[in-house]
Amino acid sequence: MLPEPNRLHRARDFSVVMRRGRRMGRSNLVVHAVARGEQGIASTVHGPRFGLIVSKAVGPAVTRHRVARRLRHICTDVLGELTETTDVVIRALPGAASATSADLSIQLRSGLKKLGLLEAPKGPPS
Repeated sequence: MLPEPNRLHRARDFSVVMRRGRRMGRSNLVVHAVARGEQGIASTVHGPRFGLIVSKAVGPAVTRHRVARRLRHICTDVLGELTETTDVVIRALPGAASATSADLSIQLRSGLKKLGLLEAPKGPPS
């Protein structure tokens, strides 16, 4: 479960990330991210924060909640790899309902890497 301090709650925070941040689209997700220090966003929270947008286009309520739970779990795995001043909003696209958790994780990590927020995984030692 994603800890409470690491969640975006206010509509204003979502708007800042969506409008001022950079975005990277994947087949089932769109990842929006912004650094709080760059945009003058004041926050007493130390650590990255995540917000989820799972619209009715994804499916009925049961499906949307399942997608959101899976995304929150994936965010907890990524939490320690991001800088403390990062805000991320993940917008689920309709294909996220049928995607596996592994696919969603790969797509989220890929989007964050393209945005320069995660380092590329290091290969096995030669």
